[in-house]
Amino acid sequence: MKKAMLCAVVFGLMNTAYADADWDYKHTHQWGSLSDKYAACNSVNQSPINIQGSVKAELEPLKFNYNTMIHAIENKGHTVQVDFAQGGELQLDGDTFVLKQFHLHSPSENLIKGKSYPLEIHFVHANTKGELAVVGMMYAEGLENPQLARLWQSLPKQKGQRNVLATPQPVNHMLPKNLQYYRFSGSLTTPPCSEGVRWLILKDIQQASAQQIAAFSKLMGHPNNRPVQPLNGRVIVEN
Repeated sequence: MKKAMLCAVVFGLMNTAYADADWDYKHTHQWGSLSDKYAACNSVNQSPINIQGSVKAELEPLKFNYNTMIHAIENKGHTVQVDFAQGGELQLDGDTFVLKQFHLHSPSENLIKGKSYPLEIHFVHANTKGELAVVGMMYAEGLENPQLARLWQSLPKQKGQRNVLATPQPVNHMLPKNLQYYRFSGSLTTPPCSEGVRWLILKDIQQASAQQIAAFSKLMGHPNNRPVQPLNGRVIVEN
């Protein structure tokens, strides 16, 4: 039963979290009362958070094998989601988590020591038991980002629009060389806000130009970040 419920969370994440949703970012404080299926949004281990007061720990190195190519980018209304062929994996806690999708938020959902960034990307993974691991990566305003530049050439303007890239792009090029990270337990940042998600926030801050950030913000038409949630005694560890 537990496995079936976790798998249902993954299915919901992939198919309903951003498509024709019955929630919006103007009323995030009301998510938990919209429906019984969103009750977890009122729970105590929610995401995003402000990452501060972290504790040094002997964390295992993150082992990515993103041997896959980005083929398309889709406007989901609440974000843009990138589609690719199977082949992306993250080795974590002695298990294999398969890369399911990645999407973006502006401004960032998580804060680092109280600092908000203009853009955050979430790489969403699931293992065979339906357990989720999300890798977050921040972008500060600076130089043009070549990986985003290629994606932005195919940025879909309308909700539901899916554009195919003229030239497929390797997913592993999105990752930095420095893979040090913060880790904490949290939830999905959109309804149903399911908890038990392993959050891994990369410390290496990427750069994106003001024009790239503005293009995404204009496309969304509104901030698509959930406000930070109380830590409620959770421990944040870092390497």
